[in-house]
Amino acid sequence: MQSVFTGPVYVVRDNIDTDQIIPAQFLNLVPTIAEEYEKLGSYALYGLPDSLYPTRFIAEGAMDTTYPIVVAGRNFGCGSSREHAPIALGAANCQAVIAESFARIFFRNCIATGELYPVECVERLCEVFKTGDVATIDIDANTIRHHGTGKTYALRAMGEVRPVIDSGGIFEYARKNGMMPKAV
Repeated sequence: MQSVFTGPVYVVRDNIDTDQIIPAQFLNLVPTIAEEYEKLGSYALYGLPDSLYPTRFIAEGAMDTTYPIVVAGRNFGCGSSREHAPIALGAANCQAVIAESFARIFFRNCIATGELYPVECVERLCEVFKTGDVATIDIDANTIRHHGTGKTYALRAMGEVRPVIDSGGIFEYARKNGMMPKAV
């Protein structure tokens, strides 16, 4: 899987919960059905209040985001255990979420689904970046570079979860490593 991502960032603050990431009314979409997976992505971050986030993550009428990177504050993905949250972001073509911290269940669902990289930052980057700023994340080097300022910031290493996400999730990782039979 790719380890360097460049593109505009979408910035959110603290305590973005799973209902803001993918509201409950869209949980009837089945991610294993291709057209429903794509539709699920069109609702990613749909639950964010317009008053705080006037720029939408998914433009009106679009199916995918133009922001491959989300920069967040603390406790991203709190709330329910819905695995649809990282799936919706991945289906929208988000590649990574950089946050000060993640809710444990969201972080684990990112690993299990292999949809996107949840990477913790060392500094409070949601106050450094603005929505639309261009950044480059290098997962191998554990850095994010702000193209506007040229400044590079440290990210925490992903450790043992990285190969699972690289494989496309827990089931693909298990198949590739002989822990379960190959899919038919």
